[in-house]
Amino acid sequence: MNHLRAGVVGVGVMGRHHVRVLSQLEYVELVAIHDPAAVDDQLGNHSHLNTNSLDEFCEKDLDYCVIASPTHLHHQIALRMAEANVHCLIEKPVANSVAEAIEIEKIFKAKDLIGAVGHIERFNPALLELRSRLRANFLGSLFQISTRRQGPFPGRIGDVGVVKDLATHDIDLTMWASDQKYLKLDARTSKRANRPHEDMFVATGELTSNIITSHIVNWLTPFKERSTTVHGEFGVLVADTLNSDITFYSNGSVQNTWDQIAAFRGVSEGDVTRFAIDRREPLLAEHEAFRDLVLGRPHSEICTLSEGREVLQLVSSVLEGDLS
Repeated sequence: MNHLRAGVVGVGVMGRHHVRVLSQLEYVELVAIHDPAAVDDQLGNHSHLNTNSLDEFCEKDLDYCVIASPTHLHHQIALRMAEANVHCLIEKPVANSVAEAIEIEKIFKAKDLIGAVGHIERFNPALLELRSRLRANFLGSLFQISTRRQGPFPGRIGDVGVVKDLATHDIDLTMWASDQKYLKLDARTSKRANRPHEDMFVATGELTSNIITSHIVNWLTPFKERSTTVHGEFGVLVADTLNSDITFYSNGSVQNTWDQIAAFRGVSEGDVTRFAIDRREPLLAEHEAFRDLVLGRPHSEICTLSEGREVLQLVSSVLEGDLS
């Protein structure tokens, strides 16, 4: 097999980007879309691909499918795709509940199907560079990882709160970038904007190598911020994932002779370097990885169903109040 037939279920904001990328992806042909609520503006020049039912969608002889529907529909759509022997890239979170995620994982394994979860931050150029440098021991021993992901409420989100929609990114990227697991995750959530789901999340955690973590996520900020900061033995790496920038703040080697300032500042300030990196679109890189996985080619890592389920288990514990 060297040419894949692909489809997309759900053409909301994210689904439309999947359609755009798949319609241009080498070795892939976009042959079907399914979204009963879609309007022509959402489909653009792909309106002829929209199907009336999932059964009609599955009749298009698909090799793989992107599930970009609302989260509460992921489970039933994934099971229908598995029944049709279609490999799936499922937008995060993988499902609405841990039980649903486990069932998806079991069925895909039993049918020898490839399933992946769209934790797209794994393909952000700044985070790819960050992970590469951490694996090369660039910072030495790691002390702390902190993330900040805040901005205004996106009107497109209605079926989940900020924990499943956004905090899942930070929980996943922290484990992925550090090659660590959480030993503890303690968190608080709140509802401040008269919506049925939480819109604020603040958490602290501990990873397996005694790295401490902190995460601030909300839909209550009038500006967008997306950052990951890693403190280590030799300095600090900061990844700005909005702009795909990564900056290194090194510990200084110059002795500070002003005693009062030296005592106050602790670690002295060293050089600041912003690295030049290749900025490729994360969604395109994610699709290339999944395509190559389906084709049996060498590929970059992609979030597996088990990894997606593990993230969902962690954030579900936060929402259920079982934080130990």
